[in-house]
Amino acid sequence: MTPATTSARPPGRPRAGIDATVFAATLSTVHELGYAGATMDRIAAAAGVAKTTIYRRWPSKGALIADCLVDALGPAPLKDTSREENISSAIRWAAAKIGEPGLGAAFAGVFVDAVSDPALREILSTRLQDPYRIALQDALGEPENRVLLFIDVVVGTLLHRMGMTGEPMVDADVTALVEMVLRHFADPA
Repeated sequence: MTPATTSARPPGRPRAGIDATVFAATLSTVHELGYAGATMDRIAAAAGVAKTTIYRRWPSKGALIADCLVDALGPAPLKDTSREENISSAIRWAAAKIGEPGLGAAFAGVFVDAVSDPALREILSTRLQDPYRIALQDALGEPENRVLLFIDVVVGTLLHRMGMTGEPMVDADVTALVEMVLRHFADPA
């Protein structure tokens, strides 16, 4: 009889990649069933994990969606370029991201839930909006109130179009949005 070998792997399911798997399942489920239909049960089933696995990481669907959006969006594409190029690239990037399957619907759905949920608003503010607001403030040299207006105008317009038509904004309209925003933010406040 040979002695039992010890495994370097801890018992239970491997943990690596769970977040990525859950995020992909979340966006896929939102894309297929809509935000309201994307329940934690359905997301867990699509991810192939137990619902308790999800709840250990995220206390609510809103917290899951917020982290999913942060992961899907990644960092803002701001570079050491001109002010106009930073504004244009930020708008075009937001339009492209919101047009990705499930992303716009997840964005809009979590915003609706946040209207009546102060804890979710705090999560969205700190985890989602603040990193982009700070990056834009640094890149554009604008005060917080002007950057918040920029975010409101751009994201609000893009989500409104998605909500009204079910489709992302077409390139010609994104270009028009860029031109409108540039007129207002062409010069520092």
